[in-house]
Amino acid sequence: MTDTERTARTGVPERPTLDGLEETWARRWQEEGTYAFDRSKERQDVYAIDTPPPTVSGELHMGHVFSYTHTDVVARFQRMRGRTVFYPMGWDDNGLPTERRVQNVYGVRCDPALPYDPDWRAPDAPVDAAARKDPTPVSRRNFIELCERLTVADEQVFEALWRRLGLSVDWSLTYTTIGRVARATSQRAFLRNLARGEAYQAEAPTLWDVGFATAVAQAELEDRERPGAYHRLRFAGPGGREVLIDTTRPELLPACVALVCHPDDERYADLVGAAVRTPVFSVEVPVRAHPLADPAKGTGIAMVCTFGDLTDVTWWRDLALDTRVVIGRDGRLLPDPPAGVPAQPYAALAGQTVNGARRTLVDLLADAGDLVGEPRPVTHPVKFYERGDRPLEIVSTRQWYLRNGGRDATLRNELLTRGGELRWVPAHMRHRYDHWVGGLTGDWLVSRQRFFGVPVPVWYRLDDAGEPDYAHPLTPDEASLPIDPSSDAPAGYTESQRGTPGGFVGDPDVLDTWATSSLTPQIVGGWETDPDLFARVFPMDLRPQGQEIIRTWLFATVVRAHLEHGVLPWRDAVLSGWILDPDRKKMSKSKGNVVTPMALLQQHGSDAVRYWAANGKPGMDLAFDPAQIKVGRRLATKLLNASKFALGLGAADALRAPATTPLDTAMLAELSTVVTAATTALNGYDHTAALQATESFFWRFCDDYIELVKERAYGTGPGADSARAALATALSVQLRLFAPVLPYATEEVWSWWRYGSVHRATWPTTYEVDRAIQTPGDPALLRLAGDALSQVRRAKSERKLSMRAEVPLAEALGPAALLDQLTVIADDLRAAGRIAKLDLLPDRTPELVIACAF
Repeated sequence: MTDTERTARTGVPERPTLDGLEETWARRWQEEGTYAFDRSKERQDVYAIDTPPPTVSGELHMGHVFSYTHTDVVARFQRMRGRTVFYPMGWDDNGLPTERRVQNVYGVRCDPALPYDPDWRAPDAPVDAAARKDPTPVSRRNFIELCERLTVADEQVFEALWRRLGLSVDWSLTYTTIGRVARATSQRAFLRNLARGEAYQAEAPTLWDVGFATAVAQAELEDRERPGAYHRLRFAGPGGREVLIDTTRPELLPACVALVCHPDDERYADLVGAAVRTPVFSVEVPVRAHPLADPAKGTGIAMVCTFGDLTDVTWWRDLALDTRVVIGRDGRLLPDPPAGVPAQPYAALAGQTVNGARRTLVDLLADAGDLVGEPRPVTHPVKFYERGDRPLEIVSTRQWYLRNGGRDATLRNELLTRGGELRWVPAHMRHRYDHWVGGLTGDWLVSRQRFFGVPVPVWYRLDDAGEPDYAHPLTPDEASLPIDPSSDAPAGYTESQRGTPGGFVGDPDVLDTWATSSLTPQIVGGWETDPDLFARVFPMDLRPQGQEIIRTWLFATVVRAHLEHGVLPWRDAVLSGWILDPDRKKMSKSKGNVVTPMALLQQHGSDAVRYWAANGKPGMDLAFDPAQIKVGRRLATKLLNASKFALGLGAADALRAPATTPLDTAMLAELSTVVTAATTALNGYDHTAALQATESFFWRFCDDYIELVKERAYGTGPGADSARAALATALSVQLRLFAPVLPYATEEVWSWWRYGSVHRATWPTTYEVDRAIQTPGDPALLRLAGDALSQVRRAKSERKLSMRAEVPLAEALGPAALLDQLTVIADDLRAAGRIAKLDLLPDRTPELVIACAF
């Protein structure tokens, strides 16, 4: 039988190609339910993944491809190990990123005071820079409709990319964080936190983003180096003593409530307990001692303002100081001075921006002779909201908080214990969790003054004067969730009573997006709505995520599960590293070095891009390298061609037949060790080691083994039968070993000769491989044969001869024991090297040498 006849009979295409495989197999997988979750299985047979819902506010980038490929490798491996895999996909579509994107795309801004206009139509998107600079005001409802419209479009683009990448997601389990289920789950969890006293409301100093006009939580902060200047101010102390203060924020002078020095600083010991007067305003403020004061910073004594920074808040709280707030939510100085501050000098500052007020006050200080010397330029860290572009201010606002251990030592220790129960991959990532929990300075601020989010589900009674009763919020029944207090009335009230004395008012805020995302296991697992499903998937098995959101998403999810269920939300957490550009710098939108994946997927194929991603271990950074993607395409192409060749030799008819000749059993014995290595690595979430072991063997299999046995496999008799049997087993096993990383190429080859999907096939075992070996195999024989063949090839190459050129005589020199082994595989070596005569010359050299005569 000819090669062509065998190929035609097994259904192998004449010219296998990677092109078009994504469209073909993505459609087939969906139609056949290849990755559908089987909810009839018991919990021990389920592998549940708490998949990160990507933020729908732009484009997916190579960092997403990197980390989501890792998760998909885990899902595919576990499915082939016999588990039914609960692998949902979600879209994180509420919150500030979506609002900002809507503002930029449509050139609008939300004005809650405007009425809803059902006839309003959005402009064609995207708008030009002029429209973004002067946005059109729209009602809250119109704005939310735009948010919903844009996120739906973005989600369709995201899903198309994920499908092309080959994520083995069960798309029937898709959810959104603004969807009805997510809103009801988020509100239910909040109400239960409130009922147990874990959620509470407080009027307190709040980190405030002026640009977004919302409160910001501690977990969302980042320091950015910014230029500033130290100004030395002269305060008037008792007995005419001058007290010099260095500050980078002279505009907060009217908010000054004290000076603070270190308790052990002898320079100011006599001032502690006394009072000084501020320059310009001549307001009397006390001098107090506190251990956080740094004697080596500036003049060693600091101005405490309400509020300049987080240290000011600590001093204000610890020392029970007065409150003089001067900056409003719009980032401008308030129109009226705080109590005790004279109106006349303050009038020059009222209504100004922070920068404008700083310039004015510096002029006032200079005119009064209380600015000592010239301002000294410095670069210093300034607090920003991680998504914001203006420095944060601290203003006094009423907000909702959730207890997280920041002010409760018992709860803090319980959450640290939870971190110890979690399996961290890599293990050192646990230190980030412990450091974060141990360094918390306050509870989790969960309310936001925004529009597109899950509404805080409470109302407040209004007294006869129309003032809200914040101490006794009205709450809905869980059966009515989700609700929106801005449009729904509480039980016992009618809409006509909204905003009237004796009536009610809805809480205007929404919950922080993390307050919803921290409940992804409960949202997708059917908590309280599908108890049967929830019992099968919760607690989940895996949380894959980025290392930068340990303090937000991971910790917050642990908090919610601990408070509600008393358990960890999952067993394992696998953390991703960063994607770096070719200069080894982290890719980020702000740096403009982000690479988007679709063009690469189209150019090189999804398997090639997945191969690049799989070369990065959990927690380790990986440089974006187009050359590595090309290596991946070469590997996938070789897999098609080598499989075609092996099947053309008749391997398909020899599956499960025994291998009997020494070289065949040697190859299978080595393959058995590869199965062990790959399985062990994947059980430990080390997909990179699994791929390396499999790929290394595959190239030896192609370059050495197939070349060594193909002449024998073309023939007849026991030797040919053994070669074809070994080829069949090796091909079947290697396709399954590669399947988690190269899903398209492996599925294509599998379809040529096997039934069903390779991704539903059983993961290979050493028992399966060993069963195909009739006599014990020695992996050293395959390495010996490969070494000998490579020397013959090298000899031909050095003489610029074709690899098909005949070698009249070859002499094998080496230790006698080694040549005895070579004798066992000599026939295959002669055939592969086209050696007419092979002489064995024992003990002439300390290692194997093949000398060729032409």
